[in-house]
Amino acid sequence: MFDLVVYGGPVPTYLIEAIQSALKPGAVKPQAMQAVRFTDIDSQELSDALRQSLHNEQLDWAVVPAGRSLKDFKLVVFDMDSTLINIECIDELADFAGRKAEVSAITEAAMRGELDYRESLKKRVAILEGLNAQVLARVFSERLLLNPGARELLEALQAANIHTALLSGGFTYFTERLRIELGLDFATSNELEIVSGKLTGKVVGEIVDAQAKADMLLSLSNEFGLTQDQVMAVGDGANDLLMMAAAGTSVAYHAKPATQAKATHAINHGGLDSILSLYPA
Repeated sequence: MFDLVVYGGPVPTYLIEAIQSALKPGAVKPQAMQAVRFTDIDSQELSDALRQSLHNEQLDWAVVPAGRSLKDFKLVVFDMDSTLINIECIDELADFAGRKAEVSAITEAAMRGELDYRESLKKRVAILEGLNAQVLARVFSERLLLNPGARELLEALQAANIHTALLSGGFTYFTERLRIELGLDFATSNELEIVSGKLTGKVVGEIVDAQAKADMLLSLSNEFGLTQDQVMAVGDGANDLLMMAAAGTSVAYHAKPATQAKATHAINHGGLDSILSLYPA
């Protein structure tokens, strides 16, 4: 059996009644103000009419195994840029070099899967050559915010003794600070080379790309002795697809269409804490 969760905003009465009529759930359970759970349904499919109604109301929906809770997961991994946080750090760094539009266009193409990530990263980082390294601190303090619901989700994961990791194609300056500030168990990302207080336009060592992120997820799973269905991955772009495929459950957060199409669940309207509506603590 399965549960249907409708989330991302208040669910109107007419839609609740339409779902009841179509799916004959065992029960209808409101979850706070932003979600309703329809329990014990037989089908994982929704009619085109119901899908259109959900779209019109700007609501998300997900079919989840009945009875599954947050505690069934033992590891949750996150992408950083535009997933756990509200910005693409490299775009904001480029803004200080007066070249944000140029770098943002490359970032967008890479996240849509139109460019090879490794080559796109090299090209974008090269544009930062000569930038004063002090701008890293300014981006972190002036522009970086957690996405809505991130802190609430992380607090719930940590309360349930679930391992958390940040697997990012971004930069260690930001991932390490977030790891410490948020109490994450692990973080990996790319290290910007800095010489004489300036960015050289290069990264140190091997580039953390999509395959590296997936490999790290598998390494952490093996280290903790986990099965695939105990692992969740949350991301937004093409660079997250291999990592998300390696997890038993994947969540596309305000993601590119190609990422949403391959994810287990998609959050388009709510915050990251919408995951707690799908899998309550």
